[in-house]
Amino acid sequence: MPELFERTKINGLEIKNRFIRSATWTGMASASGNCTGKLTQFMTRLAHGGVGLIITGHAFVRRDGQAAPWQLAIDSDHLIDDLRKMTDAVHHAGGKIFMQLSHAGNRADTDLTGVEAIGPSVQRNAKGIECRAMSDGDIEEIIESFGKGAVRAKWAGFDGVQIHAGHGYLLSQFLSPLHNLRNDHHGGKIENRARIVLDVYHSIRNDTGDAFPVIIKINSQDHAIGEFGVNDMLDLATLLQAAGIDAIELSGDRHHLNRSISTSEVMASTGKEVYYARQAKSYKEKISTPLILVGGIRSFHIAKQIVNDGVADYVSLCRPLIREPALINRWESGDTRKAACISDNRCIKPALQGSGLYCVAEKKKEINLVT
Repeated sequence: MPELFERTKINGLEIKNRFIRSATWTGMASASGNCTGKLTQFMTRLAHGGVGLIITGHAFVRRDGQAAPWQLAIDSDHLIDDLRKMTDAVHHAGGKIFMQLSHAGNRADTDLTGVEAIGPSVQRNAKGIECRAMSDGDIEEIIESFGKGAVRAKWAGFDGVQIHAGHGYLLSQFLSPLHNLRNDHHGGKIENRARIVLDVYHSIRNDTGDAFPVIIKINSQDHAIGEFGVNDMLDLATLLQAAGIDAIELSGDRHHLNRSISTSEVMASTGKEVYYARQAKSYKEKISTPLILVGGIRSFHIAKQIVNDGVADYVSLCRPLIREPALINRWESGDTRKAACISDNRCIKPALQGSGLYCVAEKKKEINLVT
C-alpha cells in the first residue's frame, strides 16, 4: 500500500514524499518578472516545511502572455541568474522545484503587456477588449516559446517543468469548445483542440531531453455547458500518456467567456474536501500516468485516504501552505490536526495590492501577539 511519506520518483527525480505545492501566483516577482529575494524566501520556507515538490506560480513564456502584475517571467535569458539563486536555496533546504510555464492568451493584461491579446478565436476578455485570433505562424511561435522557456528553466536549475493547460489560460482556451471556435486543424474534435498542447509538450521534450521531468496541469472539467468536459479530459489524458508525459495534475475552473470564478470560491463554502474526487476516479480507471490531485484537501486523514485508495498518486496543496508553510512537517511529526486554512481567499488581496501573497488571518494573529 502506498504511503504519504514514502519516497517516489517522477522520471527519475526522487521526491521525499507525496505532497506537492500546487502552482499559484504569488505577486512577489519584480515588475519586470525577475525572481526576487522575497519570492526565494517564500519558496525556501516551503522546502524547509517538508513539501516534497514545489511548483512555482505561472511564469509567462512570452511578454504578451503576462496575466498579472508582479508575475514571474521566463521569456528572456537575463532572468536566469536570479532564478538560479532561488533553485539553489530550495535545493540547499532539501527541496525540489519545478517551474510552471504559461501564456495567458486572451486573459493577458494588455495594460501591462502593451500589446494586443491573442487567443484561438476572436473574443472579448473581462475588460471588454477584443483579442486577435492566432494564425498558424502565431501558434508555431508560441510552441517555440514554451520550449525556450523550459530550456531556461533547466539552465536555472529547476528540477523539471509543468505546462499550464488549465484555468482558462491560452492552452486551456484551445481545449475549450466555447473559446476555440476554429474550423481548421486546431479546432473541432478534441484531437484538434489538443494539438497545440501536445506540440508544446513535444517542443519541451525535444529541447530539454528525455531525462528532464515534464508534467502538466489540466482541468478535470470546465463546469459550464458546452465547455471542456470529463470525457474531453480523459481523451486529452490518453493523448498525453501516449506522448510520454511524466505526470498529470488535475484541477478545475469555472472560467467563462469574460470572467473567471474560482472553483474553490464556490466549493469552500460547502465545507467539502477533494473537489475533483469523482473525476480523479474516472481518470484512474483509464489512465496509468501518475496523477496529482489538487482542490480543497485540508485534512491529513483525507490526504492519506486519497493515496491509499488509489484515487491519486500525489496530493497537491496551495492555500493551506500559505497559512502554514510547515504543515507537512507538522503532519509527519504526528500532529495531524486539520490545516488551519479556512479557504476564505483573502490571501490573494495583499498580492493584488503589491504586498505579495500571505494569509491575512495569520498576519493579524502575529500582530496581536506582538502588541
